[in-house]
Amino acid sequence: MAASRVVEVAVDAAGAAGSRAFTYHVPAALEPLADGEAVLVEFGRRQALGIVLGEGAAPPGLETKPIVDRVRADGPLLPGLAMRLAAWISAHYLAPPALTLRAMLPPGMLERLELVAELRPEPAAPEDPADTAILTALEAGPKPVRALGAPEGRAALLRRLRGLAGRGLVVLDWTLVSASAGPRWVRWVTLAPDGAPPDGAPPASGRRLGPRQEALLDELGTAPPEGVAAPALASRHGASALAGLVRRGLVRGETREAPRRPLAARVPGRRGSRPAGAKLSDEQRSAVEAVAAAIDARDPTPVLLDGVTGGGKTAIYVELIERALAAGRPALVLVPEIALALPLVDRLRVDLDASVALLHSGLSDGERADEWRRIRRGEVDVVVGTRLAVLAPLDELGLIVVDEEHDGAYKSDRTPRLQARDTALRLGRLAGAPVILGSAPPSVESEGRAREGRYRRHRLPVRLSGAPPVVEIVDLRAELAGGNLGMLSRPLAAALEGLHAPDQAILVINRRGTASVVLCRDCGHVQACPECTRPLVYHQAGVTLRCHHCGRASPVATRCPNCGSARIRYLGGGTERGEREVRERFPDLRVGRLDRDVVERRGAAARVVDAFSDGRLDVLVGTSRVTKGLDVPAVTLVGVISADVALNLPDERASERTYQLLAQAVGRAGRGERPGRAIIQTYQPDHPALVAIGEAHAEAFYDAELDLRRRFGSPPFGSLVKL
Repeated sequence: MAASRVVEVAVDAAGAAGSRAFTYHVPAALEPLADGEAVLVEFGRRQALGIVLGEGAAPPGLETKPIVDRVRADGPLLPGLAMRLAAWISAHYLAPPALTLRAMLPPGMLERLELVAELRPEPAAPEDPADTAILTALEAGPKPVRALGAPEGRAALLRRLRGLAGRGLVVLDWTLVSASAGPRWVRWVTLAPDGAPPDGAPPASGRRLGPRQEALLDELGTAPPEGVAAPALASRHGASALAGLVRRGLVRGETREAPRRPLAARVPGRRGSRPAGAKLSDEQRSAVEAVAAAIDARDPTPVLLDGVTGGGKTAIYVELIERALAAGRPALVLVPEIALALPLVDRLRVDLDASVALLHSGLSDGERADEWRRIRRGEVDVVVGTRLAVLAPLDELGLIVVDEEHDGAYKSDRTPRLQARDTALRLGRLAGAPVILGSAPPSVESEGRAREGRYRRHRLPVRLSGAPPVVEIVDLRAELAGGNLGMLSRPLAAALEGLHAPDQAILVINRRGTASVVLCRDCGHVQACPECTRPLVYHQAGVTLRCHHCGRASPVATRCPNCGSARIRYLGGGTERGEREVRERFPDLRVGRLDRDVVERRGAAARVVDAFSDGRLDVLVGTSRVTKGLDVPAVTLVGVISADVALNLPDERASERTYQLLAQAVGRAGRGERPGRAIIQTYQPDHPALVAIGEAHAEAFYDAELDLRRRFGSPPFGSLVKL
């Protein structure tokens, strides 16, 4: 008899047990068992879920356990390409295989095991009242252990249950519970063919139809071939009218899957963007032809699309996505902020009539699961999302786009702590798909690799419309010496005073809240988070102090908790204060705000971006979010309230991040017919990053940064590991 095949399984177990793969053999009854399938295995004294990683080797001298069963009958959870990417992520980022695979699945997608307690027939009465309470609770039937009361704590409850099981009073067993993020099913209604009742149905009675039933039949008569959802019909015409028509055989019902679509309520359109049909420039056409050839050749060499803001990167993306779709392969587009990618999504839906799926953390569990299933079934042309979209269950790829590749949002702070840009580069190699790194300006790492020839570079040196904005650096030391204590310098205030429709402005304040520090003027005590000791930020909305590191919220103290003084001062300004100050000083301007506090409210970010793009807001105040991806031709003024926020962070990338933030901010202005102006406020006007922005001399900045990093072995000349 042939020996059983041996496979490696990522076991979904807590602690150190889940940090590696385990070896099992596959019983003949379960063959063929594919990589990526969910299985049930024995793990220690219990059963556990796992996912098959691939072929294994039997350990010499040891006997392997058999896989108990497969969990699903519909094949692998993840396709081969996703499984190969998961293996690389686990090895490169030292992430447990089980956690990596969990990250690749939407919440609630995988079944789970639950410990269930059941009363044995006619158990003897225990003497301990706590044991008696447990048995009484189980008299109604088996219950999950998590549903039993645990006044002594969960660990004590488990000890009691095991003791009762050892005395033969209860049975403990692990039960497989269905995935919580299952499809949504809806009943659809259509007219019966020729109005005849279906086979086996009683003949229709001779009774006349009521007015509601006639109206319902009229609606179905003009409906699409797939019919109308029953809940919608019932709400308009009444459930009894619908039920009567079903009984008489005049309509038929059929239950179908009804995917939750995040874009269903969004009317396709080209909000604030340029008209369709615009011709590509010579530089754009050159980039398109080169990357299109790479798509056909399945050449994964990274392409750095390096250009000025407003140089036309989005048009190149759309053109190349069309080429990938023409080759029969889908595309993946990564963006740092999903709300600011919606204009691109609109263009893809309108210009290419593409089926687009969104993947980002702002979706509900059901929406994310349904989008994931659409991608897994191959029903999607383009996947657009934040860093988690790099883990989409794609088994084929024609093109990967990483927009704003320099952005820090691509780095995950949770296990697996992947860098989505770097992961996308590996995914491109695995799939044989070119990866476009789009940025204005690029990261220092990408600039260095392009200079070394590891990346192909295509430059977009000229704006497609309008001249580069005029950049003005305002020295806040002089403003302070002149008695200006507000957030707005005199030049910026004057520019806002002269702002008239249809012109618009963007104000960048890279700090949320109303005040960044709450300080006692008598003893100097700074109110800090009791959990992580970071300074608390005052938010006027809700009148709370919030920690932007751990999320803890506290009430505002009217007296100093250290000395009891009532002389509390609020220092520094965030987006809330900036929005309020602009509203108060310029009441005729329509002002909106875009920061994390807004983004956390479902749908709010998209509403703000759409309102600004459509010209219903004059001024948009926000954090670095407003510098990413906004292409609004009416923006003629950009103000950076303080360029020093990121510059003073204890981070070796502080200078680079400041330069990138300012370059992105400046690039929002003057994208239309009217000239743009950027006003940058700073206490350090002589800093190299500020000088490079003011003089539009990017090469000098990169030369200095790369020289410094070469001396210290920092990326791209080495790697950094956080211990």
